[in-house]
Amino acid sequence: DVQLQASGGGLVQAGGSLRLSCAASGFSFDDYSIGWFRQAPGKGREGVACLSAKYRSTHYADSMKGRFTISRDNKNTVYLQMSGLRPEDTAVYYCAPQGRDDCYSYPNDVLAWGQGTLVTVSS
Repeated sequence: DVQLQASGGGLVQAGGSLRLSCAASGFSFDDYSIGWFRQAPGKGREGVACLSAKYRSTHYADSMKGRFTISRDNKNTVYLQMSGLRPEDTAVYYCAPQGRDDCYSYPNDVLAWGQGTLVTVSS
């Protein structure tokens, strides 16, 4: 049974930083790539970053490049370090495993969704 719990969200001023964590169980990061996603108020869910299980490479949406960093530990926690936050980054952030060990299908082919964490960036 795949379970995911994101945490670390909160209220931050524009230009600030936050680190999100996502604890996962029911699958291994060695077998499935993991992605971060977000959903802003009134908008659809979008991809933020992906970490490939097979290649250990990272992939970012254009607006996140240079500001966000996805990483993992040796167990089953994935992180999203966010800096230079902007009001438009306000959203609920989720992590989710991909259905394969690379990021070629990202942001599609999500295996399961868990609880997200709310990030609010004030101007």
